[in-house]
Amino acid sequence: WLKDLNLIQKKAKYTVILNGGNNKLFNMRNNIEWDKKGPLKLVTHHWGGNYMKGFDVYSKLDILLSSKKLKKKIKFTYIGNLPKNFKFKNSTHIKPLSGKELAKELSNHHVYLTASINEPAGMHHIEGALSGLPLIYRKSGALPEYCGEFGIQFENKKDFLEKLLKLSVNYKQYQMKIKKYNRD
Repeated sequence: WLKDLNLIQKKAKYTVILNGGNNKLFNMRNNIEWDKKGPLKLVTHHWGGNYMKGFDVYSKLDILLSSKKLKKKIKFTYIGNLPKNFKFKNSTHIKPLSGKELAKELSNHHVYLTASINEPAGMHHIEGALSGLPLIYRKSGALPEYCGEFGIQFENKKDFLEKLLKLSVNYKQYQMKIKKYNRD
């Protein structure tokens, strides 16, 4: 990225070191695959309660879950701090977790959602992927680089539901791919 901005000499040697998660905590051993009988359980987690963490999409999803039809098909859990004065109506909110408690909670879900805007790298999606959760992620920041082949990408809240439904139809395919996730 820096090379493309001409901030590094073209012939300079460089190495890119990508973030990785602790696979002793975040792993697929306790993952519960979706059997397509019950609702598809989405999860995300963020320590910071900044709106840029994806609250345009998380709040849109929360509104969509007021529909009786979708409420039976999809559940959403947000783990972490919320922006000031923000409350979910149709989603589950869990206070911030870390370590074993976070790993256990992530494994209780089927898909990891990240809607962060301009995320430079982050760890949340890595921990979700290492936990065996196929990814649905926003085309923004470093998310496509980290999540690319291990899930499905969306642009914004306008195309989010369409992409989520596509992921649900092809869940098994993405579940197989996530087993090869290696950012540890």
